[in-house]
Amino acid sequence: MEASLKTFFSSPYFAVAGATTNTSKFGYKGKQSPSQFFVLAWYHTHSLPVTPLNPSLPTITIPSPPTQTSYAAVASPSALPHPTETSLSVITPPPVTLKLLKEAKEAGVRAVWLQPGSFDQEGLAFAKREFDAGIGGGNGGEGACVLVSGEEGMRVAGRVGAGEGEVMGGKL
Repeated sequence: MEASLKTFFSSPYFAVAGATTNTSKFGYKGKQSPSQFFVLAWYHTHSLPVTPLNPSLPTITIPSPPTQTSYAAVASPSALPHPTETSLSVITPPPVTLKLLKEAKEAGVRAVWLQPGSFDQEGLAFAKREFDAGIGGGNGGEGACVLVSGEEGMRVAGRVGAGEGEVMGGKL
């Protein structure tokens, strides 16, 4: 798993497919995560350059007291500014995920992280076979969730600075 984490977090850009502001949607919080820790906010909190993917919303706003931060959303992996340099976290329902992965592969995305509940066996097999890093699994499997294993991935990729809590581009 360490090699996959290193590959994923070595990318200079990140994207979250399924990001949304609708708190009842799967992409807002993932399958089991409390809403205050949703995946897009995790990248924001760790000062990583992130782009939300949502075909229905032009922007996604994260409440980040004392202000709010808005991110311009793109409709698909092919609309990413730098798809070949972007690692993609996926928080879409399983029926959407395989199609999304095929689009990401065609766009040149090299690494994907399938969040728990976002895939079935066909989607997981495609991700592991077709990408330089295809992280996914659940119930303690490889890459259960970026919220759990993301900081370890940043560490193995050298994104954590010398001081505790420092991350390339900002503070934890």
